[in-house]
Amino acid sequence: MKTALTVIREQIQHFYLIRRLSLYELKSHNRNNYLGMAWEVINPAIQVVIYWFVFSTLRERDPVYVGGVEVPFFAWLLAAFFLWIFFYQSTIQGSKSIYTRLRMLSKMNFPMSVIPNFVIFSKFYVHLFMLGVIIVIFQFAGYFLNIYYLQLVYFIFASFCLFFAISLITSTLSTIIRDVHMLLNSTLRMMLYLSGVLWPLSMLSEFNTLMNLMKLNPLYYLIEGYRYALFGVDWYFITHWEYTLFFWGLVIVLFLLGAKIHVKFRRHFIDFL
Repeated sequence: MKTALTVIREQIQHFYLIRRLSLYELKSHNRNNYLGMAWEVINPAIQVVIYWFVFSTLRERDPVYVGGVEVPFFAWLLAAFFLWIFFYQSTIQGSKSIYTRLRMLSKMNFPMSVIPNFVIFSKFYVHLFMLGVIIVIFQFAGYFLNIYYLQLVYFIFASFCLFFAISLITSTLSTIIRDVHMLLNSTLRMMLYLSGVLWPLSMLSEFNTLMNLMKLNPLYYLIEGYRYALFGVDWYFITHWEYTLFFWGLVIVLFLLGAKIHVKFRRHFIDFL
């Protein structure tokens, strides 16, 4: 608990630095491209069109539902895919955020726990922009602004907490054992097909145990929350309060674990140069 409070205190005290570094990270990542930061939107847009074509056009597909309401497959996919992009990029870049900056860290004087945070923040700006684009698209698709959109604030915060907790763990382990990053990359690519992003897990209703196990993935909770909000179906985090308790219990456990191993090993990170 003490280490967790230490990490939280470091984020609060250096929040201004996190925001400055995240903006620099976002600009520097795209400075050699002619289209610059536009690629942060172009790449996911190309991916979502490809997945829509493969999973919807090339084969017969049963209707998809959100909270019992039938919705178009493309809108259903769009509502979750950009959250997946935020998760994937935050987790992958967060996992290597410390060991790729060890030389810089040896010359700087700020807590290492802010490194994964500002990397996630740099992806967060892009996510907010893409979420705004999706909301505009949904207005033309007939899914207008409604009271349920307010829960997006909650799910964005929940997403950030989960991604930071995971990145604390993976960035520490990746610094000690570089193979962790490669393993994580492969695992996340597999998770795209197991998180309910591309196809509804309800298709496994005949295999109820397997379906329930797959729904324990905390990313599924966030995905469904986004869909419930954008389609204006219901207050997902309230009607599924048991899942909400499970999600936050898991996030707290991951954060406590991540804070503990990060604080324990960070004084030795420079030794891995």
